[in-house]
Amino acid sequence: MKSARSWSENLRMDETEPGPTWRDLPDITKELLTGKLAGLWGAPTDEAAFNSWPLDKKQALLLLMQRMQAKGLWHLVKRVTNVYGEGGVGLEFEAWPMIESTLARRPDFTRRLAGHRNTSGGFYEKQRGAAILHFLFQNGEPRRWYVHFDLYSPIHSPGTAWRHIRHEFLGKVKPDWRMIAESLNA
Repeated sequence: MKSARSWSENLRMDETEPGPTWRDLPDITKELLTGKLAGLWGAPTDEAAFNSWPLDKKQALLLLMQRMQAKGLWHLVKRVTNVYGEGGVGLEFEAWPMIESTLARRPDFTRRLAGHRNTSGGFYEKQRGAAILHFLFQNGEPRRWYVHFDLYSPIHSPGTAWRHIRHEFLGKVKPDWRMIAESLNA
């Protein structure tokens, strides 16, 4: 789902610009977000939550929603509980109970190397070398789920694994929404 501007126009946006508002979003995007944002940071409605965010959070949410929807996974997000777009592009969310079994059954996701320290497990998207989805979870009541984009895949190929280690592990590069948007458009 693209926002009212094209991705290339969004890449040129000044960080001080608030970015799209709820009113600017296509109806299908609003429909996909309805019921998932209200209550976030005290906002009474989905529209109020979205409109209160800076540009990086809006773009991060739209990029993740678009990618997850394309993979047939957005319906597994019950409610968004946090959004980040600088220092990484990701969401923390409450998930519907079938998320783990859904990801485990999919041939385009793997558990291999997907866990992080301080997490209980995770899943990597397998069939892309760049701008890949990385799901993580922490056990508890309720289980906490996260999804973010890794700039390079540690499992796709030796080349992407090396780029992942060099940029994200050794270089401590956390891709922002612009880097992810460029990679998705490449």
